[in-house]
Amino acid sequence: MHALPGYGYLSQHWWIPIVFVVVAGHITNVCVTLFLHRAQTHRSVTFHSIAAVPMRIWLWLSTSIVTKEWVACHRKHHAFADRDGDPHSPLLEGLRNIVVKGAFYYRNAIRQPGVLEKYGKGTPNDWLERHILDRRNVLGIFLMLLIDLYLFGLFVGAIVWGVQMIWIPFWAAGIINGVGHALGYRNFEVKDESRNISPIAIWLGGEELHNNHHHDPHSAKFKAKWYEFDIGWVYIKMLSWVKLATVKYARA
Repeated sequence: MHALPGYGYLSQHWWIPIVFVVVAGHITNVCVTLFLHRAQTHRSVTFHSIAAVPMRIWLWLSTSIVTKEWVACHRKHHAFADRDGDPHSPLLEGLRNIVVKGAFYYRNAIRQPGVLEKYGKGTPNDWLERHILDRRNVLGIFLMLLIDLYLFGLFVGAIVWGVQMIWIPFWAAGIINGVGHALGYRNFEVKDESRNISPIAIWLGGEELHNNHHHDPHSAKFKAKWYEFDIGWVYIKMLSWVKLATVKYARA
């Protein structure tokens, strides 16, 4: 029987922690866009539990996000995009504030009376959600801390964990909610100021095509032009091929 690898064994080479952070960050981005955004918020796709549960657990470990809270905040954003009531509009709050303090705007939004009840309907309410992912949401990130410390050692592991903890506050709450409503190109003239950050949408799981999404928020596919690429849609199609995803609606 093989012994477990030793403490800090993944920090032997300088590049391994970097690759780990990039791959883990991309997985987090994909879980956000596929599960929280396209499946839970907009109901454009459903996932078999074999696919959904690992995404939920990974988000618990890497972000401590509670599904109902994230969904409520994002639905409220769509209801009031770039108008009074939008939880995180750079037009109202300033681009710098959203990029730097986007997570604080998110927390303020979900603490408002009635927001969760009005905008968070239909999210998971099973045993896993009630007893682990919601009630003990902070436990997940501390388990991730222990994992990182074991894999990379005390110093490097703490840095890896720190990067993981600011990953979604920066890339999602900051860049998508901030830059995605301030800089970039527009395929569609919608009522808000949403922009496509990049036509090649890989790094953020497809969320870079933000204007396309605001034009047709219920579509599981964010790509709208032939030259655009939505890696999130590619993952959905791959999961559908093995019967782990069912697309409810996607733009032609």
